[in-house]
Amino acid sequence: MKTTQELAQHTGGTLVGEGKVPIHGGATLELAGPGHVSFVANPRYASLIQQTQAAAVFVPEAMETRAVQIVVKNPYYAFTQALVLLHGHRRHPRTGISPQAAIDPTATLGEGTSVQERVSIREHVRIGRNCVLYPGVVIGPGTEIGDGCVLHPNVVIYEHCRLGNRVIVHANTTIGHDGLGFATENGVHHKIPHIARAIIEDDVELGASSGVERGSLQDTVVGQGSKIGSQVIVGHGVRIGAHCLIVAQTGIAGSTRIGHHCIFAGQAGIAGHLEIGNHVTVAAKAGVSQNIPDGERVFGYPAFEMSQAVEAYSLIKRLPELRRTLRTLEARVKQSEASAVLGKTSP
Repeated sequence: MKTTQELAQHTGGTLVGEGKVPIHGGATLELAGPGHVSFVANPRYASLIQQTQAAAVFVPEAMETRAVQIVVKNPYYAFTQALVLLHGHRRHPRTGISPQAAIDPTATLGEGTSVQERVSIREHVRIGRNCVLYPGVVIGPGTEIGDGCVLHPNVVIYEHCRLGNRVIVHANTTIGHDGLGFATENGVHHKIPHIARAIIEDDVELGASSGVERGSLQDTVVGQGSKIGSQVIVGHGVRIGAHCLIVAQTGIAGSTRIGHHCIFAGQAGIAGHLEIGNHVTVAAKAGVSQNIPDGERVFGYPAFEMSQAVEAYSLIKRLPELRRTLRTLEARVKQSEASAVLGKTSP
């Protein structure tokens, strides 16, 4: 339990209203009740602030509402800070080393690391301090894992991969498996050895049931602070820059290079061997088949510049009407041409 004054101080906001109102949780504007804090981050939801039952609301500027207001530059981030203060993040059990774990004698584990039952840690693995490995995790030979990492159930990391510090990998995700690399001769597909690694840098989070393939000739890299959703596939040799957001079910084909601070919305598809610049946004379901320069926003299949794509796709609903109009105009042209010919041939 915190007061509105404490939340304002914690988030660096300006308090508008009573500072001693107790806050015990957070919720959306529609679902919030007494004791809840909420937020307004999108102007289209601003009207809801007058109906909300929230006790307090983070806002970008003072508005008309019965709730206590905390004015901040970034209401969504401030709301996140408040939730962390009120609830904290998921707490991981510190269970020590389970006797049911299989740990090779050549592996080394840092102080405070917990290894739960049915974990398999192979030869020459190095794991840092204060990590948590949930049941069913498998770590391949020669892999290195930094400090403070959390590997959820059934995560599999193949041989000679490297994870930085504070990496979170959710359930059933695989790191370092071979990519789709084959050389075809006389109709037969011959497997290409994947001799490079998969490298996950500091503060990366990988969603559930995702896959990061190892490189065939060059390392696959997921850059510092990038966050990858569930059921995402990162192809062999892909290099993702720092602080990118890759939303669920996105697929990135091999050897593509992606800059920093990019956003790929859900089910985006990125072809291989492309160069994607910094601060690029790819809309949901977009299919990217060519290089994208810095700062561009693209949409559609094939994907092209956002404003042009929106205009082009908005015409699709009008195609039946446009077709009828075109047929009418064609009929009129033919009728005019026939009348002109008839006029020329008349005595």
